[in-house]
Amino acid sequence: MKSKKVLIVDDNALNRRVFEHIIGQVYIFDIAENGKAAIEKLKSNQFDLVLMDIQMPVMDGISALEIIKRDQIASCPIIAISAYADQNDREYFLSTGFDDFISKPIKPKTFLETISNQIEKKAALPLIKEQDEIVDLELDTKILLQLLKYNSPENIKLVYDEFIEEAESLLSEIEPLIHTEKIKGIGDKLHIIKGNSGTLGAMKIFNSVKQFEKNIKNNIFDNTLKEYLTLVKLIASFKKHIKTIQAFNS
Repeated sequence: MKSKKVLIVDDNALNRRVFEHIIGQVYIFDIAENGKAAIEKLKSNQFDLVLMDIQMPVMDGISALEIIKRDQIASCPIIAISAYADQNDREYFLSTGFDDFISKPIKPKTFLETISNQIEKKAALPLIKEQDEIVDLELDTKILLQLLKYNSPENIKLVYDEFIEEAESLLSEIEPLIHTEKIKGIGDKLHIIKGNSGTLGAMKIFNSVKQFEKNIKNNIFDNTLKEYLTLVKLIASFKKHIKTIQAFNS
C-alpha cells in the first residue's frame, strides 16, 4: 500500500507525465507547475519528498528552495532536477541546499533509487556520472524497456505520442523565428525538445537538437535553417518508427 507522498514540480507537462508514470507505481504524488505553486502546495499539504525542476517560469527552483528553507515551510528532502549534467553544476545545486540532484534525461532505475534513498533517510550514494556516448539510434530500446517496467504499454505509448505532438508544435513556432531572423528565441524551444527526447531515448533527435542548441548558444547561425529542416525530418521519421514498435501493437 502506498504511504509516501511526492510533490513533482516541473513546468513541462511531458516531463511531469513521465515522472508520474514512474513514481505513481510506488508513491502517491501531486504536481505543481512552478516554484510559487509548489510553495502553496507545501503550505497546505504534507509531503515526504519534493522533486524540484530548476528552470521554470514564475519562480525557478533555486528561488523556491530559498523561500522554503528560510520560512521553514517544509522539512522533507528536496531533490533538484535539471538538464545540467556537469559535476560543478551538481555541486552548486547541493551547495544551495538541495538534498540531492538528478540530471535530465532521467534513468528510471537511478531516479527511483535516489528518491527511495532520500525518503528512507539513508545516506544517498554519490551519483556516478556515466561517460557521455554518442548514440545514433532512432529509439534507445534500453530506455523504452525501463519505462515499460514501470507502466503499461498504452500509457508509455501515450507519452511518446505527446512528445511528438509537442515537438511538432515547437517546430511550428521555430520556423517563423528563423524567417524573421529572431534566432536567439529558438534556444528555449530546443531545450525542451532536447530534454524530452533524451528522457524518452529518441537519440537521433536528441543528438541533433543538442548540437543545434549549442550552435544557437554560441551565436553560430550559418546552418540554422539546415539544422531546423534536419530536425523536422528526424521527428517525422521518429513518428513513423513509433508506429512499428511491437510492444505498442501487441
